[in-house]
Amino acid sequence: MLLSLRATMQHILAIDQGTTGTTVLVLDEHLSVAGRGYCEFAQIYPQPGQVEHEPRAIMDSVSEALTGALQQSGVAASDLAAIGITNQRETVVLWDRKTGDPVHNAIVWQDSRTSKECGRMIAAGQQDAVRAATGLPIDPYFSATKLAWILDQGDLRQRAERGELAFGTIDCFLVWQLTNGKRHVTDVSNASRTLLFDIHKMAWSDALLEQFRIPRAVLPEVAPSAGEFGKVDSVSQLPDGLPISGIAGDQQAALFGQACFTAGDAKCTYGTGAFLLMNTGPVAVPSTHGLVTTVAWQIPGEQAYALEGSAFIAGAAVQWLRDEMQFFSSATEIEALANSVPDSGGVVVVPAFAGLGAPHWRPNARGTITGLTRGTTRAHIARATLEGIALQNVDILRAMERDSERSLGTLKVDGGAAANNLLMQFQSDVLGVTITRPQLLETTAVGAALLAGLGCGLWSSKTAIEKTLREDCSFQPTMSNEAVQEHLTRWNLAVRNA
Repeated sequence: MLLSLRATMQHILAIDQGTTGTTVLVLDEHLSVAGRGYCEFAQIYPQPGQVEHEPRAIMDSVSEALTGALQQSGVAASDLAAIGITNQRETVVLWDRKTGDPVHNAIVWQDSRTSKECGRMIAAGQQDAVRAATGLPIDPYFSATKLAWILDQGDLRQRAERGELAFGTIDCFLVWQLTNGKRHVTDVSNASRTLLFDIHKMAWSDALLEQFRIPRAVLPEVAPSAGEFGKVDSVSQLPDGLPISGIAGDQQAALFGQACFTAGDAKCTYGTGAFLLMNTGPVAVPSTHGLVTTVAWQIPGEQAYALEGSAFIAGAAVQWLRDEMQFFSSATEIEALANSVPDSGGVVVVPAFAGLGAPHWRPNARGTITGLTRGTTRAHIARATLEGIALQNVDILRAMERDSERSLGTLKVDGGAAANNLLMQFQSDVLGVTITRPQLLETTAVGAALLAGLGCGLWSSKTAIEKTLREDCSFQPTMSNEAVQEHLTRWNLAVRNA
């Protein structure tokens, strides 16, 4: 049941728990930021290809960011309407049900320690059935094989089968901690990233649990993305009884935060990588072009799916120019440097530093720079780097159009690199569509806030939400078809040679 708190409380607390740190925003009903807090935490690399987080360090980062946001906002904790949570998605936590203490470090979505197990399952012919049920390929990126690996350590599997342990993605662990162990629950968007959830039946799958050797006793309840997930209990900065009423994985939250509410609406989040999602409405569209199918959200009266494609490197390419190549001292300087030349001078940068993701899926590909001449300058390479970030998105979005049988009309953008006007204009040019950018680029947190506001009654509907969102600016394609084709031809050749 939705709660009606509008008369007395007008602010939402949004917790954005990311891979390297936690951001907390205090947002009013007009989505103005009253307060912001941020806290980083340590990355742990036990061996090459392995990435872990200490779950208590994550909770400490949430606590510190929460304190900072509330102090900056001047909003009394008692005047908060609800909490929304968004999170790094596939990262796995396993903890003791009695004490709430983790029994192993969290294994992060970037971790590839289960590659051999995934290869074994694929070789055994399990790929097609898993993809049909989950929309996902068998890959160490997703949660199931990570969880199985943890359970195989010591006596953890036996303890799990006795019901002593609880599993969750980060959102689930946060809810457990914030409710003092009273709720073990996740939302459908996060569940859909585990390889254990049937996205058609919207339920945990016994067949998948057997395939991945996961005891049902560790699993959380799965709830819609907006509604009551639990109430705060014994958190020093917050009043007891404050509802947690919205949860979504980070990229689904950004899709919601961009008001991509209609089938065919798409967004791109430009962060370390680039994450593109297209709403496909109530239909889970299977991909035949190298994308994944995922649950977007479930809210009262509506269930939505999305196609998703990721480019592993986006903003990280700019960081490479800054840190390793020392082209500039601040990432924000790249726009002025790139703008100092009229074009890239024929230089093409393929930012495949971590292989090529969707739709190519070539893990052994490597970054390349082609078209160099004696006249090539740092400015040409900088401009070509920004163009490469945009051009790899063309490949993903064209695959989405083929899978969804819909033509892209507008691309909504967010994330740090979306502030770069040169990049956004070039993205518009090579896609041939309008790019729209919101005033607040932290749309993962905005999406969590909107879902929480919908869940607690602060906003009555998606229509009310759309009236709240504010666009910063838009970019229209201006490049000739001939020039676009020249860029795409050079890009496609460079990708083949990467």
